[in-house]
Amino acid sequence: MIQDADLEYNPADYTVVLEPLLRGDAQVVYGSRYMGQRWNCRQNLRLFRHGVSLLNLAVRILYGQRLTDEATCYKAMPTDLLRSLDLQCERFEFCPEVTAKLCRLGIKIHEVPISYRPRGHAAGKKLRWRDGIEALRVLWRYRNWQSHRTAGG
Repeated sequence: MIQDADLEYNPADYTVVLEPLLRGDAQVVYGSRYMGQRWNCRQNLRLFRHGVSLLNLAVRILYGQRLTDEATCYKAMPTDLLRSLDLQCERFEFCPEVTAKLCRLGIKIHEVPISYRPRGHAAGKKLRWRDGIEALRVLWRYRNWQSHRTAGG
């Protein structure tokens, strides 16, 4: 399970995210900040939410998978599956690279609602609009990716 250090995500949600994996109901689980939540927040965070919506739309168009929160930190899967993705990312492009490669493997991403306490830039949030552009580029770049597992290598 992926967890970043800024505590925007509540570690108490680990059980919610891990439960479908442990039950055998899913191979991959994403914790969604937007399932069933209404956002009443500052303008810059609304723009962030719209950026995530654009990434979700790109995933649907490029990979045929409907998601509510492609950019979530909470991504859970077996370690061997994560290792098989041969990740090349170094920064925030982790999320779109993982999502693109999972989709290319034909894996259905299961989402569960999680809690979220967003920070603004004044509190140290480092994401910028350029990171969203890079995320779109990464989703596009891996649209034809093949794993060594599926490519016979």
